[in-house]
Amino acid sequence: MPVRVSEFSWQQTPAAVFLSLPLRGVCVRDADVFCGESYLKVNFPPFLFEVFLYAPIDDGNSKAKIGNDMILFTLYKKDPVMWETLSMPGVDKETMQRIREKSILQAQEKAKEATEAKATAKREDQRYALGVMMKIEEEERKKIEDMKENERKKATRELEDWKESQRQAEKQKSIPRKEKCQRGKQAEERGAPKPPSLPRKAPSAARLPQRGRNWENIFSEKLKEDSVPAPRSAGNIQISFTPRAFPTALRESQVAEEEEWLRKQAEARRALSTDLPEFSDLKEEEKNPDWLKEKGNKLFATENYLAAVDAYNLAIRLNSKIPLLYLNRAACHLKLRNLHKAIEDSSKALELLTPPVSDNANARMKAHVRRGTAFCQLELYVEGLQDYEAALKIDPSNTVVQNDAEKIRNIIQGTALKSRD
Repeated sequence: MPVRVSEFSWQQTPAAVFLSLPLRGVCVRDADVFCGESYLKVNFPPFLFEVFLYAPIDDGNSKAKIGNDMILFTLYKKDPVMWETLSMPGVDKETMQRIREKSILQAQEKAKEATEAKATAKREDQRYALGVMMKIEEEERKKIEDMKENERKKATRELEDWKESQRQAEKQKSIPRKEKCQRGKQAEERGAPKPPSLPRKAPSAARLPQRGRNWENIFSEKLKEDSVPAPRSAGNIQISFTPRAFPTALRESQVAEEEEWLRKQAEARRALSTDLPEFSDLKEEEKNPDWLKEKGNKLFATENYLAAVDAYNLAIRLNSKIPLLYLNRAACHLKLRNLHKAIEDSSKALELLTPPVSDNANARMKAHVRRGTAFCQLELYVEGLQDYEAALKIDPSNTVVQNDAEKIRNIIQGTALKSRD
């Protein structure tokens, strides 16, 4: 049974009460102080001091200073009047119990309000940080789009200039070609004239036809060179393939597992918890787990891992059935060296990635690799090698995972050899 303390001194002004309570032979860390509007208690085993105040005080602004084997209270009155006594006169046990319970309830309500205010301020800070990040990303995206548009316009202008130069070159080439064609046509219309250097006497009958044929052949060859054939007409060829079916044996079929996986995915998309009071002040896009996942991926790409974890946390609170959220958060924890949390998130992702089918094979492999990496960084190489071997069973051709698994085996073998020595 505690020993009640009756030795104390107090003074007052119209605005405050100053109370001094001795703590002789008691450690300061063992003193427990509770203050309400009408109730004050100090518990420092084996001693107990409590007083039911004469009038209400402002417990929020009142202060207690502990030191030099003494507690000094500064209690500010709600009403600036002088008290007749420190404690309430004529208080029975039932009244004392009622005042104690009322003071405890008031303290609990104030603590709850303070916690809610702190949580609200934290959410506002997170929303502000997320908004700032979105604004920065939007500016960066706009800057990149402008750069792309400028480069596209520049390339278009260069292409148009090149085309114009090609057209001018073709035009310059076509002028002598047209002149040759015109001279050839005029020669054909007039017939093959005699060259001016030939003699006036009539040639022999044997040579004249031969010279005329050669002359005509020269012009015909030039005309063949100058003439360009017309382009071929375009057309379509219809090709039909014979269908072939490769039925899967019933013992190797995964139709049931794939249907179960699709059903679980559909249920996960419907498992939203947006009706909670803490999500009432969020925007519509902030209530979408897919939008938050993409936001977390962008933050991870910019190496802002803490903000990415916050985005994944909010998405998981909205929908805790999507395995990729845990898988991506595990990657963030690996970057932040939160290795135990990375193991927990990877294990949770593997629990949700069931049944194992081809659609979730890549995600299961990543979950095993990330959990194995976390185990190895904790120097639990045997457990890490088990996860890497499980990943290789899913994707045996992955050379990166093969090399990492071989390195882990070498570490384990080296450790075993050292232990034998």
